[in-house]
This record gives sequence, C-alpha cells and structure tokens, in this order.
Amino acid sequence: MDKKVIIFSAPSGAGKSTIVKHLLSKFSCLEFSVSATSRAPRGQEEHGKEYYFFSTAEFEEKIRNGEFVEYEEVYKGSYYGTLVSEVERIWAKGNIIIFDIDVKGGVNLKKLYGENALAVFIQPPSVEELRNRLVGRGTDTPEAIERRVAKAEEELTYSDKFDVVLINDNLEEALQRAEKMVSEFASR
Repeated sequence: MDKKVIIFSAPSGAGKSTIVKHLLSKFSCLEFSVSATSRAPRGQEEHGKEYYFFSTAEFEEKIRNGEFVEYEEVYKGSYYGTLVSEVERIWAKGNIIIFDIDVKGGVNLKKLYGENALAVFIQPPSVEELRNRLVGRGTDTPEAIERRVAKAEEELTYSDKFDVVLINDNLEEALQRAEKMVSEFASR
C-alpha cells in the first residue's frame, strides 16, 4: 500500500479547515493528522483532538530526539509540528493522511513526500475578500487582522510550490473540485 498524504495549506481565512472537514466526512480512507504545538490549549481544545499540547521544553526535547517529521518555530518559543508517531499511526491503519497545515509546513511536507503527496494551496479570491472573512469571524482585533493579512500576502507567493491551486471564491464549487482531486489521487 502506498503511503499517501494530502496537504491543504492556505492563508488564514481562505477556507482550508472548512474544506478539510468536508473531505473527512466524504472519504473514509482519509484520516486527519493532529499536529503538535507548544502553545496552551484555547477554549475547549483537548490534547490529542485539536492538537497534541506540549510545553516548549517538552517540544524542544522531542526535536532533539528526532520525533518530528517537520516542525516550525512560528514565533519565539511557539512551535508547531507533525509527530512521526502520528504519521505512522495513520499509515498503520492503511489510511491516507490529510494535513491542514500552514503554508511553510505544507511546502516542507511536499518536499519530504514528493510523488506520494498531493499538495493543494487554497487561495482566497482576493486579499480584500480575505480581510472581509477575517473581520466577519469576529475573533480577532483589527491589529491581529492586519497582521494576518500581511502574512497572507507573503504566503500567497508560495502557491507555485504546490501541485494545485484551488481558488475558493464559491465554497460549493471549491468543495466539488477538492472532492474530485482527492478521489483521483486516492485511486492512483
């Protein structure tokens, strides 16, 4: 059995989590890869469900022990990464791993898995539309929104490092295109 991965990356607010949740409900062969982080849980988040939560010291020890497929220090002392044990757990069941991951992590995973990876970059119709979506969420301060928009402008320059760019201007159409891509990749 081929050890396949599907990578979804996008700037914040482009709709990647919505698309990934939809695909997980449609394809029983897909299993979500839970990332590890050194940040504290927010709200109702649970260890092992939304993330594997570790202290910065624990995360850094796991880095030294080679326990990550990939990781990134997003901000000083704030790490995110993919555990080798998580990847092996999903493949042991014969499933295809689906990642909902930031753009740099997506590029790293594509380099690592090559032809066994389908890397999809979800692009918002425009930066202005992205800003409107972030404002509409009502979860960020105006300053945080501007930081996210500035980061998104930089992340958009990475789209050519992915196999496919999926423009999410109409959610229903984007979901149908994503289903078709996953179906074709899974049956290869």
